[in-house]
Amino acid sequence: MPRPVRTAPRQKCLIIGAGGHGRVVLDILVSMERFDVVGFVDSNPGLKGRRIDGLEVLGCLDDVPRIRDERGVHCSIVAIGDNGVRRHFADRLGRYGLELINAIHPSAKLAHNVTLGRNLVIAAGSVVCAHCQIGDSVILNTGCIVDHESLIGTATHICPGARLAGRVTVESGAFVGIGATIIQNIRVGYEAVVGAGAVVIQDVAPMSTVVGVPAREIKLECSDEDLKDWLMPEFLRTAQLAHPLEAKTP
Repeated sequence: MPRPVRTAPRQKCLIIGAGGHGRVVLDILVSMERFDVVGFVDSNPGLKGRRIDGLEVLGCLDDVPRIRDERGVHCSIVAIGDNGVRRHFADRLGRYGLELINAIHPSAKLAHNVTLGRNLVIAAGSVVCAHCQIGDSVILNTGCIVDHESLIGTATHICPGARLAGRVTVESGAFVGIGATIIQNIRVGYEAVVGAGAVVIQDVAPMSTVVGVPAREIKLECSDEDLKDWLMPEFLRTAQLAHPLEAKTP
């Protein structure tokens, strides 16, 4: 008589962020079949008690210790598009004693020798090639390609369809927009922004913004309205929730 197959119990997990990216992360975690997601928390108090894809928004970040104790939560992941907010929230969750997990879609293709940090989201169809290093709190969004020996720094966001050639370095906090292309051996500086559809053929200075084909730097004094053409709506929305006094109403 065959022995019954024993499956490891699923860890109870909390998703931080109930926006569109949070829904993507929930779908990934469900597909992984390793975690029991108990609900969301979100910075918007108006969402408390609402249900997102069948799961309740249980409160805000300050409520996490209570939720942890009441629901027996062991781990969490931050599903927020804004890089700085995501890194800050991840630090707080660590102080609350929650393990930071990775959400890696089963359809993502990762080389066997890729090095991964914590609190990662690697979405459907992403490809990460040989000897890449992916730092903590990185988002590799739907269908992006990170080719061999690339280094992706802490709390960066590589947007859907972006393509990074071999030996590209993306420093901490940088944002690579949807459909952007970066040729080999390029360095994107910390907290830089690469606009949607840009083709980067030379290094990008830290804290700068580049757009176009080939990518060119635009001055930092450009208006918020100009910048919105190059950033994802999810990025802007989460920044406004996290810093309501600093962000303008769209």
